[in-house]
Amino acid sequence: MEPLILALECDESTSILCKPPNVNHVFEAPTLFSIGGFAVNRTMLLMVLAALVVVAILWVAYGRVRLVPSKFGAAVEGLVGWVHTECVSVIGPEGTRYFPYLLSLFLFILVSNLFGVIPFISFPVTSRMAIPLFLALVTWFTFVIVGLVKHKGRYLASIAWPRSVPLGLRWFIGFLELISTFILRPFTLAVRLLANMIAGHLLLTVLLGSGIVFIRALEAKSVLGVLWLGFGLIIYPFEIFVAVLQAYVFFLLSAVYIQTSVDIAH
Repeated sequence: MEPLILALECDESTSILCKPPNVNHVFEAPTLFSIGGFAVNRTMLLMVLAALVVVAILWVAYGRVRLVPSKFGAAVEGLVGWVHTECVSVIGPEGTRYFPYLLSLFLFILVSNLFGVIPFISFPVTSRMAIPLFLALVTWFTFVIVGLVKHKGRYLASIAWPRSVPLGLRWFIGFLELISTFILRPFTLAVRLLANMIAGHLLLTVLLGSGIVFIRALEAKSVLGVLWLGFGLIIYPFEIFVAVLQAYVFFLLSAVYIQTSVDIAH
């Protein structure tokens, strides 16, 4: 059994684990092809694929009117009905108005997150900052516009001068609320999703990848490699749970933020 050596320089004639010059390849998406000078990378393709998967799911479930829905159709209808119930329970009677956006948001993030645990893809689209940030900005733009259109100047006044707070603290709490509403909310909404998906993706990559490397390098005699790989497989269902949970958290917070603009009294 040859020992494993971590080397700064790679020599293919020896059994070593090579230290990469940098880790930029983990965060950069190389260009696959170009269309009219527009570079297309893997992230873009998977983002489009996630959107198409969402459209396909809804089309299969609702494209044809059936007296008795299929099992898949019933499952999708149950999921859609649950999202609608959540929208109404959080936002109130006006939640139905924002249901299409929140449903699309939830399903897109859910599919994008689950790409990270699908073999041969193994890449959550939401682990690229631009995508969760864009979705967070859309939510931010939505609830700010809703508040300004529905309540006009009273919306800003309710944030800057909260009447439910003791008079001596209103200026301070109002200042914090202005920063939170117009600066921190989109940022924290995006970073929460990004950080969780990057952490899970890297954890699975390290556990499964290094486990396979250990087993291959030591000719399947490495107990450590087998245990390492087994631990990665145990983490796998947990990452599926995290993918679903983070989609729900993003959707729920988006609904809560919209509710604060719809009903400024709360």
